Amino acid sequence: MLSSCDCATAANSVLFLRRIGTVALLFILASLSWFVLYKAGETIGFKIPDSLTSHAPRVFFFIPPTAPFPPPSETQENKLEKVLKDAAMEDKTVILTTLNEAWAAPSSVIDLFLESFRIGNHTRELLNHLVIIALDEKAFSRCLVVHTHCYALVSEGVDFSKEAYFMTHDYLKMMWTRINFLKSVLEMGYNFVFTDADVMWFRDPFPHFYKDADFQIACDHFLGNPEDVENRPNGGFLFVRSNNRSIEFYKFWYTSRETYPNLHDQDVLNNIKYDSFIIDIDLKMRFLDTTYFGGFCEPSKDLNVVCTMHANCCFGLESKLHDLRVVLQDWKNFLSLPPTLKRSLPPSWRVPQNCSLDSLHLYAPPLENVIQENVEQ
Repeated sequence: MLSSCDCATAANSVLFLRRIGTVALLFILASLSWFVLYKAGETIGFKIPDSLTSHAPRVFFFIPPTAPFPPPSETQENKLEKVLKDAAMEDKTVILTTLNEAWAAPSSVIDLFLESFRIGNHTRELLNHLVIIALDEKAFSRCLVVHTHCYALVSEGVDFSKEAYFMTHDYLKMMWTRINFLKSVLEMGYNFVFTDADVMWFRDPFPHFYKDADFQIACDHFLGNPEDVENRPNGGFLFVRSNNRSIEFYKFWYTSRETYPNLHDQDVLNNIKYDSFIIDIDLKMRFLDTTYFGGFCEPSKDLNVVCTMHANCCFGLESKLHDLRVVLQDWKNFLSLPPTLKRSLPPSWRVPQNCSLDSLHLYAPPLENVIQENVEQ
């Protein structure tokens, strides 16, 4: 017969074995659960967090072979398509401008540009259709703060963040990158108004565009006839309709940079506008009247009808900012006038002041220096 001590010892042993068995069972169940979870994770591409097990094999997220990850170019195109679609008018027209760090700083060009839309006649709503194409990271970050539709244009190996002085290597790179990008927009089926950010918008320009033109562009100097190829165009403001003719023209324009090395897009355009290729593809090209689309080269004379004012014929960011602020103040002064006074005595612009053709010639680098720089690049 067992003593009470022996019974207690046996009971404790049974209890101990039960506890060991329970722990072992829990361990086995936990291991099995982890194994099942791990295998399931392998199947669906789920990564087991390192915090759960530091000794488990690492499983990285992947996309099954049936749905390959799109290449970077396709990803960029998808992003661009979404931005354009969100901003487009019913007829797939968008307004585009480019922006780099130098023009993106607070109180710099981009702020004046957006202000002009807000104080213009029937231009505020056009901001819904404006896409800012950022050429560097800081410009993109700034765009996200001040505007809705932003797109980062990636250009590997090129730094577009600083002020690009007229006819320098960086300036030429920036201009031709822009032409190539605009070609892509046309190929995606979108019409566009391209505007430099130093173009102030005071009225809706669409009523003054030619209905039958494929390509229409503002001028440094307008000779009176919108079909005269002797007009001096300025690539800082243009309206292009997407069709086979305009796409072929932009391809021709872009490849012509090799025919005319060391020239920027505008000077190349001044050469190719005479080319028989334009006639062969039946491109309808028109030049916009400076009465409506003026600039510092040739200011519009009547604030009652002006649509845009471009800070062209200007060298240096500070000079440009000074005169653009004067332009905005002139417009505000005009808006404050009573209607009768606006019609009877239309005020004139007080610009250019710091900007002028003389300053452009005075401060622009000599042509031989520009050519040498581009040869060295």
